Amino acid sequence: MPFGLVTAPATFCRLMRLVIGDRQNFLLYFDDTMTHTRSWSGHLTTLRTLFSLLRQHGLHANPTKLSIGFSKTEFLGHMISHGTLAPVQDKVSKLINLTVPTTKKQVRSFMGMLNYYRAFIPDFASIAAPLTNLLRKGSPEKVCWNQSCQQSFDTIKDLLSSDPILIIPDINEQFVLRSDASDTDLGAVLLQERNQHLMLCRYASRRLSPRECNYSVIERECLAIIFAVRQFSKFLALRTFVLQTDHKPLSFLKAGAPKNSRLMRWALSLQEYSFHLVPIPGNKNVQADALSSLC
Repeated sequence: MPFGLVTAPATFCRLMRLVIGDRQNFLLYFDDTMTHTRSWSGHLTTLRTLFSLLRQHGLHANPTKLSIGFSKTEFLGHMISHGTLAPVQDKVSKLINLTVPTTKKQVRSFMGMLNYYRAFIPDFASIAAPLTNLLRKGSPEKVCWNQSCQQSFDTIKDLLSSDPILIIPDINEQFVLRSDASDTDLGAVLLQERNQHLMLCRYASRRLSPRECNYSVIERECLAIIFAVRQFSKFLALRTFVLQTDHKPLSFLKAGAPKNSRLMRWALSLQEYSFHLVPIPGNKNVQADALSSLC
């Protein structure tokens, strides 16, 4: 395939999907292919299978672009190692070394780069609120940088430089979803059990709009569930998961129909998902509560 064609990466990816089929332990993304196994013997078997398939279809692998037998590798801007996921330090260093932005364009550029790693930052929506406020419609092009903006800027850099690590979700294991809401924010965490301990897979948070801030407590708590389920839909769809909340009145989601039309609409939107609703004490819902409460 000649270089320079706009459709070349997508065409190559489609070809590799046809070559590999539905075999396990392969990850494909455009012109990147990665194999992953739990043991060295399994890794060798997987590599033999891959090279055999390439040979059968008349394809060649460039030895200078191969990395074989690594316990830690970079893939799609993340470091993958022993079932964990972490940001690439080179990219994090570029973010940390950025100077204070002075225009909306520079703030927007900084926030755009952060979006790639926001899953690693707990309470991202609240922490970044002073910066996102600078991007509001009608705000001046030359930003008014104050102490809260500087604190937000420094906190984000500190969190990224602290080597945040998440576990890689295993679709064969059950997920646990926790959500919570405060007066101004929504928070959610996706967890899975590893070695009899619940470990973090993803963080998610966002600010409430002015209209949503007027919702009642039960409406905000239900909205937090809707946000969490939609945020992690790719992990939760077509499988049963555990939904944990510290707001007991939300038991209607499985028990019966609410009279409030907004709650009814949200309850109906959850019918496509299979989940067990488990109330938990507020002191057990630490991560999601922190994401929604800290400002």
